[in-house]
Amino acid sequence: MVRNRLLTAVFFAMVLASAPAPARAASKEIIELQTQVQQLLDMVQRLQSTLDSRFGVVQHLAEQTADNANQMTAAVNALQKKIEVQSEAGNGKLDTVSGQVQSLNDSVDELKSRISKLDKTVQELQTQLQNIQTPSAATPLVAPGADQSAPPSDAGAPSSALPTAVTPASTQTPPLKETYQAGLRDYNAARYGVSAGEFEDVVHYYPLDDLAGSAQFYLGEIAYRQQNYAEAVKRYNAVLEGFSGSSKAPAAQLRKGFALLLEGKKDAGIHELRQLIQRHPQTPEAAQARAKLNGLGVRISAR
Repeated sequence: MVRNRLLTAVFFAMVLASAPAPARAASKEIIELQTQVQQLLDMVQRLQSTLDSRFGVVQHLAEQTADNANQMTAAVNALQKKIEVQSEAGNGKLDTVSGQVQSLNDSVDELKSRISKLDKTVQELQTQLQNIQTPSAATPLVAPGADQSAPPSDAGAPSSALPTAVTPASTQTPPLKETYQAGLRDYNAARYGVSAGEFEDVVHYYPLDDLAGSAQFYLGEIAYRQQNYAEAVKRYNAVLEGFSGSSKAPAAQLRKGFALLLEGKKDAGIHELRQLIQRHPQTPEAAQARAKLNGLGVRISAR
């Protein structure tokens, strides 16, 4: 606007300067007017030069800013892809480690159970040994001068103090702990067909035992590894519904969420992972669920 006004003033001044002056007009005024016009022209040129230089600086800064923004966008995209790749790899490793830790926990529990059973057996043997030694210590002494070759008067009577060996009745029902432990060994050795049969025996013959819940979980794991996700979800549900207090419940809900996601049921899988975080927030399974939801770009807190 300033430049336009100055140009307008210069134009009018030039028009006035070019107009024929009266003969009697003072030449001094004409010279002063021409001097002012020249000063205005000089000011316009300086203003134009200043505006051009500043516009060039602003344009250069704008180009630099655009280049920096493009470089930053490219760097952020590359970093995001790298984080996604690392997150997927980390989830796979966590799944493997989680399965190994669960197997180790089961082995420790089985070892504790065997030690307790062994202690009980030792105590029973000690009791039987004491019962055997008691009658011999209580044998009546023979009086001096008596016929020592004659048998005691009650020799023909059966002794009720002697323990009687009890033979366990034969049965076709497989032993619980041994069958479960065999299934666990075959599972860790990747003999999934044999392992599934042993775990099915535990579930069939001992449906209310806590080990039946663990067997259901490993049946789900076998189906998961064989990519039979519908069967895996069914087995995990058996753990969550029938053995909600089991130590396998958090892992069952985590794996159920993963199986649903792999089936393409994204909403149901996300719901299971959120439920796991709410029910068992301090467990390693909850940490895996958070990592999975973050990888999917899903808000962790449910509405």
